[in-house]
Amino acid sequence: MKYVILIGDGMADYPVPERENKTALQLAHTPNLDFIAREGSIGLVQTIPDGMTAGSDIATLSILGYDPATYHTGRGPIEAMALQIPLADDEFAFRCNLITETDGILADFSGGHVTTEEARALIAALNAALRTSWLDQGWELSFHAGVSYRNILVLKARSGATGFARDKEIGGAPPHDIVGVRITDHLPKAALLREIMLCSKDVLEQHDLNLQRAARGELKANMVWLWSGGQKPVMPAFDALYGVQGAVISGVGLIKGIARLVGLQVIDVQGATGYFDTNYRGKAEYALRSLADTEFVLVHVEAPDEAGHLGDIDLKVQTIETFDTLVVGTVLNGLEKEFAATGEGYRILVMPDHYTPVSVGTHTREPVPFALYDSRAKAVAGSDGTFDEQSALQRAENVLDAASQELMRLLFQKR
Repeated sequence: MKYVILIGDGMADYPVPERENKTALQLAHTPNLDFIAREGSIGLVQTIPDGMTAGSDIATLSILGYDPATYHTGRGPIEAMALQIPLADDEFAFRCNLITETDGILADFSGGHVTTEEARALIAALNAALRTSWLDQGWELSFHAGVSYRNILVLKARSGATGFARDKEIGGAPPHDIVGVRITDHLPKAALLREIMLCSKDVLEQHDLNLQRAARGELKANMVWLWSGGQKPVMPAFDALYGVQGAVISGVGLIKGIARLVGLQVIDVQGATGYFDTNYRGKAEYALRSLADTEFVLVHVEAPDEAGHLGDIDLKVQTIETFDTLVVGTVLNGLEKEFAATGEGYRILVMPDHYTPVSVGTHTREPVPFALYDSRAKAVAGSDGTFDEQSALQRAENVLDAASQELMRLLFQKR
């Protein structure tokens, strides 16, 4: 038996009044998602536990059956794993955005969309300028370049050093939530982190690269913002929980990091960007190839979420339709051909990870629809054959709790 999870990030949405009160899923033409809903089962699952922030890190942990209340220690450690940065048990990893600070205001959380090449130069300058000074104060500090503005800081206290309380998750407010406000109102409580952030401005403000950006009329990436930090979580392996080995395909660091934390293989696909231009078909084709050697694969596509953040309903519908055609359709057709040739059965689970309503522009925590198709099972009678929020609400017997492994037990038929 082969097992597949296909996640269209943020596909779930609210009805849009200007579009006959239909959601993006209802507006989109999705014959493959509808087939899975019609021929299989459809329902609702809670992926964001009570009291936790809606986001792909929390949702993906829940979907895979790892309770975020136990295992989520911050985005920093997860993204450090994605970049294959080794973390010792006594080290802390932080998300380290390159931001634009102007007159005390956080003007842009992406440092004017600084390029990856530019970011590497700025990160190198920070290491050169700050490592020694903080070492003298009892801290080992290292910045690690990631992709564009998304980078990592690793901190380790030497003997006797103090600087911040070892809370479960530490750092400043998420920078994308505080654009346009004074940074002093949202700096971390820990003096050590505040000092590093403010010192970074001294290093980056007059850096040649930023002077060149300013001369071109671009925003400077002139400061770092440290947030969602913590220590590496210790998590049981996925195959130990469910008895299957597998792989994950995504263009997003958070998803890759979670995969590595639970012992799933990360498959890199050329052109998998995590944006609208991602290699949809390539992700699906690599997923099918991986199933020749393993039992399970998860494919994550970020594009619908990005459209939700932009508040663009037409773009969101387009990304959902592309996901349906090039990812869901390609995987479904490939599995069906294999089933016809060998008789080996498969189960395919399709779902968003959370809501990203175009009317809100950010994540929300309502239960999301899911559909599960088993090639060896008979179709469910009375289905209306559509995959969307309303159909899931009408057909769901109850709301599953993903963090309690209810969804994975359903996929793997474990009681």
